[in-house]
Amino acid sequence: MVSLRFPFSFPNPSTTRFPSGAFSPATIACSVAVSAAVGAGISTAVSVSQNSPNQSIHNALNSFIANFTRSSPLWGSLSLSDGPAAVVTESKTGVSFPAVLKDSQGLLGIGLRRKAVFGLKNIDVYAFGVYADENDLKGFISEKYGTLSTAELKNKDIAQDLMESDISVTVRLQIVYGKLSIRSVRNAFEDSVGNRLKKFGGSENNELLQKFTSQFRDEYKIPRGSIIDLSKEKGYVLRTAIDGKEIGSVESQLLCRSILDLYIGDDPFDSKAKGDIDLKLVSAVTK
Repeated sequence: MVSLRFPFSFPNPSTTRFPSGAFSPATIACSVAVSAAVGAGISTAVSVSQNSPNQSIHNALNSFIANFTRSSPLWGSLSLSDGPAAVVTESKTGVSFPAVLKDSQGLLGIGLRRKAVFGLKNIDVYAFGVYADENDLKGFISEKYGTLSTAELKNKDIAQDLMESDISVTVRLQIVYGKLSIRSVRNAFEDSVGNRLKKFGGSENNELLQKFTSQFRDEYKIPRGSIIDLSKEKGYVLRTAIDGKEIGSVESQLLCRSILDLYIGDDPFDSKAKGDIDLKLVSAVTK
């Protein structure tokens, strides 16, 4: 068996599949304009391919500016989910994610972690979904960006601010690669999270890294379809669960930020997913 160095993913019953072109930039702009007219919050998932995450934000905001004056209030009702029974399916793997997690966390976006083996073949390792507590996020956005015009907002990186904030965020991973071992997961996090801890902390932090990676003990099995939840809770507590069973928790703002940076940071595992999430953060909140 090949030992791969990377993290994981998970499934849910699929009831709704969104066509690939359903959330184009034109669709988003149209949704924003209509929502502004009727005073309703946008609740559609966003799926746009961009080479640069920051460029995707600019494009979305340009659409906003075309429909709003500088003096128009931007922030209103917030709804991240598409309905209590909705699921969103990752198109390449067929893995489905619930639109709402833990009753209050709405889906911001989904992506795919791939890994090159021997430099020859890319393997789909796991699909992932990023969730944020809707009430927490609404308060966070209102407080931090409520007085800004759309033009001013264009220069803000909401995802970066989200990583540093003390709001509840969950990254759900669903395993796609059937031969993935828990040791490969542990080794992958040692590399990826270790690099982020050094990046944000300024030095090696082996003790903190060991607290996190030691949770992934050899006794745990993660066949295809296994679910790993990495949940940042209030107080910067990172709680880890495999198939619904908690395997440990660590209180550390640095660790929480390092984990989220893998998925919504400047150099994410899936740049398209990062762009989608950036757009969702912008377009999901409108008056």
